[in-house]
Amino acid sequence: MSKAKILYVEDEPFLGKIVKESLETRDFLVHMVDDGALVMEAVDSFHPDLCILDIMLPNRDGYELGTDIRKKNPRMPIIFVTAKTQTEDVLKGFLSGGNDYLRKPFSMEELIVRVNNLLQITQSTPPVNLEEHLVLLGKFAYDPRKYELRIGDRAQKLSYREAELLKILIEHRNFPVERKLILQKIWGDDSFFNSRNLDVYITHLREYFKEDPEVQIITLKGVGYQFVV
Repeated sequence: MSKAKILYVEDEPFLGKIVKESLETRDFLVHMVDDGALVMEAVDSFHPDLCILDIMLPNRDGYELGTDIRKKNPRMPIIFVTAKTQTEDVLKGFLSGGNDYLRKPFSMEELIVRVNNLLQITQSTPPVNLEEHLVLLGKFAYDPRKYELRIGDRAQKLSYREAELLKILIEHRNFPVERKLILQKIWGDDSFFNSRNLDVYITHLREYFKEDPEVQIITLKGVGYQFVV
């Protein structure tokens, strides 16, 4: 089995050396970058499976880089690492494409657990092609052409907007998806009225999936949702 490749972005040499060597002893292949201006080039050349990204970097900050990485590779996990502790900093990290957020100082054991968890989720969740006849979601089978969600011999017809919402959640499954992004894609704006409509449709989908507790739509307060399958 090939080693998982980690792009580690950190401009503190002492900390970077310790973390890089610790990851390598756990059998990860690590490429370290210490300048924000070099990160996207490293993404293109190294093709990492996961990125550990410091926020305070020379030339380009982690938030900006997280957004660019997410556009280039929607499925690659990103762990933000920072000394920032304010709630708004955490939220900004998630909104910039982060899957997880670790505050300095941190233990290597905690970092390893988070890395392995994200890699496991990514590797066990193949890309979804909604043009296929059926999409398997836990105990359910979803037919996107018929807007039909089946479990056993029972079928639930979805409305157009329920189907559009489920499509977005499936495309981002096991990863955070911004509430604003959903509103823009389905309604074209994030007005209060449309936001309340979204709440209703989320409730509908949760009700449809209630027969399989392994399928969840988790609310990420201040961010959006995560469709866990």
